[in-house]
Amino acid sequence: MKKVLCLLAMPFALVGCYPNKLAEETTTAPPVTEAVTTEPDPYTASPAPAPDTPGDLADDSYAKISENAFRSVAREPLSTFSLDVDRASYANVRRYLREGQLPPPDAVRVEELLNYFDYELPAPGAASPDPVRISTELSDCPWAPGHQLARIGIQARKVEAASLPPANLVFLVDVSGSMQGEDRLPLVRAGLRLLVSQLRPQDHVALVAYAGAAGLVLPPTSGADQTTILDALDRLEAGGTTAGGEGLRLAYTVARQNLQPGGNSRVILATDGDFNVGETSDAAMEQLITRERESGVFLTVLGVGRGNLRDSRMELLADKGNGNYAYLDNLDEARRTLVAQFGGTLFTVAKDVKLQVEFNPARVADYRLIGYENRLLANEDFNNDQRDAGELGAGHTVTALYELVPTGSASPLVDRLKYQPGAARPATLPVSDDVLTVKLRYQLPQGSPSQLMAQPLAGAARPIAQASAAQQRAAAVAEFGMLLRHSPQRGTATYASAARLAQAGYGASEEFAELGQLIGLAQEISGANPTVGLR
Repeated sequence: MKKVLCLLAMPFALVGCYPNKLAEETTTAPPVTEAVTTEPDPYTASPAPAPDTPGDLADDSYAKISENAFRSVAREPLSTFSLDVDRASYANVRRYLREGQLPPPDAVRVEELLNYFDYELPAPGAASPDPVRISTELSDCPWAPGHQLARIGIQARKVEAASLPPANLVFLVDVSGSMQGEDRLPLVRAGLRLLVSQLRPQDHVALVAYAGAAGLVLPPTSGADQTTILDALDRLEAGGTTAGGEGLRLAYTVARQNLQPGGNSRVILATDGDFNVGETSDAAMEQLITRERESGVFLTVLGVGRGNLRDSRMELLADKGNGNYAYLDNLDEARRTLVAQFGGTLFTVAKDVKLQVEFNPARVADYRLIGYENRLLANEDFNNDQRDAGELGAGHTVTALYELVPTGSASPLVDRLKYQPGAARPATLPVSDDVLTVKLRYQLPQGSPSQLMAQPLAGAARPIAQASAAQQRAAAVAEFGMLLRHSPQRGTATYASAARLAQAGYGASEEFAELGQLIGLAQEISGANPTVGLR
């Protein structure tokens, strides 16, 4: 069989390297080969690019994060945001620390650090009509004396792999020159081989590769024929420029042509995100993905590499493509993402999931959502089923933390106003034990009117040392993230404090043991050079 090396020598003849059986067998959809012909770029005019090559670490790019500020409950009693199950930031932070560097602050998305961990939350009951369950807890805030920490946990229903619906997967692999190196294409191949080992006969996989052009390397193939799928993966080699937009269009075309009623269709994109042919701007890529997601095909993005990592672009693609984003810094992370979390990575149980929190002004004067800066929604978006939001996979856990300033605090952020109407309103409100009420909206994966869930958080805040292991663990992760970000809201947080809180929740968890090690590395690096990472 001809090798994918012909991709490098004859980039626009890639489809000819592997016969496109899909186009021959399908009569109702346009041939796949139409998606790989040369056409004018509708968004940007691109000069002839040079072949991609790995760059320096300083060339990694991240979206700017402006941290959430405190909000007054009297003026803004509602906080609304889209759920996010991406976990890429934690693995990327781990990679930086193990290389002896503090990560750039904008590489640290605290919600992704929080959501990397399993807090052993209660799952929906077998008889529950909802695919998710809400849990809440309130404690003192360890880094801000006098403040409180409210934790909201969302646990998605767990589904055994054998019970998952048939999977229609398209592996979309970047084989451009920037994917050379052991932490790039070879790691992708090894990770996807692990995923292939989990496939069942009813699952199907196609393989699309892109460099200077995009082509169908392997038509949809049953999971029972793993040898054929693995052979196709092994033939991939890196070289050339990066036609990422063209590859995405072809992958979605292949996925659409093999949609199955009740099945699970997903494109799995593996790349460093360094597109330089066709759609290259974030706006153009967003437009492409937003248009394609309406077909019912979900998107998983696997980021790899260092030096020219386009983290912001890959996060955008996953967010707009009804999917998730993971960063693979090693084979263990690939195994965790593609094997241990097979269902969560590949099977969505709820889509367009939104949270809205209403605060009781009799209990809360001010609040601050920790993380989720790029997931904030307008309050009216909560009841708007046309507003896109996050997706939850089988078994996924989502954690959100709010730092609260209690009403009547001895150290209020702003003194009570003397002349404004309603200045004394909190004292005249009916007494309620509620601190806040969590509302959650979700749609079923196949689309439906949204369903509403609600749960209050009531009672007194417990001292952090007496809080649950989940509360202490989450507080440890938040402290760690704020320290790495040099957050102005970090208060009295220290690496030593974060390590103590993390240790309280170690138990048999290897992940929290690793967190303790990373906290130690960060403390050591910071102590050796306090200015490292302040950029």
